[in-house]
Amino acid sequence: MRKITLHFALLATFLLNFADAKAQADLTSVEIKAGLNTGVEKAEIQELLNYLSSDELRGRQTGTEGIELAAQKIESIFKENNVQKYFDSYRHNFTIDGVKGFNMVGMLEGSDPKLKDQFIILGAHYDHIGVQKPVEGDSIANGANDNAAGTVAVVELAKKFAEIGEHKRSIMFVLFSAEEMGLVGAKKIAQRLKEDKLDLYTLFNFEMIGVPMTGKDYIGYLTGYENSNFAEKFNEYSGEKVLGFLPQAKEYNLFKRSDNYPFYQEFHVPAQTISTFDFTNYNYYHHVADEAQRLDVEHMARVVESVIPGILKMANTSEEEIKLSE
Repeated sequence: MRKITLHFALLATFLLNFADAKAQADLTSVEIKAGLNTGVEKAEIQELLNYLSSDELRGRQTGTEGIELAAQKIESIFKENNVQKYFDSYRHNFTIDGVKGFNMVGMLEGSDPKLKDQFIILGAHYDHIGVQKPVEGDSIANGANDNAAGTVAVVELAKKFAEIGEHKRSIMFVLFSAEEMGLVGAKKIAQRLKEDKLDLYTLFNFEMIGVPMTGKDYIGYLTGYENSNFAEKFNEYSGEKVLGFLPQAKEYNLFKRSDNYPFYQEFHVPAQTISTFDFTNYNYYHHVADEAQRLDVEHMARVVESVIPGILKMANTSEEEIKLSE
């Protein structure tokens, strides 16, 4: 009788644990938002944005002291928030045409014994074009929207997911260098991770999310929209229309023009970019006037907060529900 009672107790414990695990995976976006603090601090967004796009960093060109300072700042935030290293350090080093570059890489290990071996990557490039021909006496291309804004989003997400700590899959945070030299940093690390046989589920890249669009029923557009069910599932997970289709993104083939594309090439998985730059709402692309005061920090906070439920659900589903189109 005692053995039977013990067996029932073990079975009950297993069923409770299974039910709890399934319940976490099946949480709706409303339940996620109600049960977790998905808010981010606007003051911290503003502070990091101001620093990354300050004259002190002189446009964060790959191979310069400016991008070294940016890297040190990112590294310090990762350390402060207990974001782990994927490599021996937070830096993935490479050389291109004699120029030394480094991607910044952190990770948070998943909680599930099996699913933790599968990764979601959240990425953004943190380099820009440095010092340019003077315009009205200003020669520093500060790169606030391109792409300090996306960098801030990824860093804030790293902090938030370190705080939440409820993801079964592992999440990697990559800040790419040498994007402005032809997606070089993304190509180098995609190749390295492929060699490492990384099990990559999806990559979600953030590019120029500093100003809102008008007249849209979604928050940001997704490049390569038709290439997968990413937007459809993400919106379902989020309980709102976070991601939409922008015709110009397809017209200008933006899917192949940002750091998501090397990962699609290497891994052939959904690897796509969110942006809110629609070619009409910001006139300072690669311009010395691309400065922090021109961006909308309230909007940036909304972008970050809006993607948290979708990413969290993506990190917790038992099956790989986001897939490339046939």
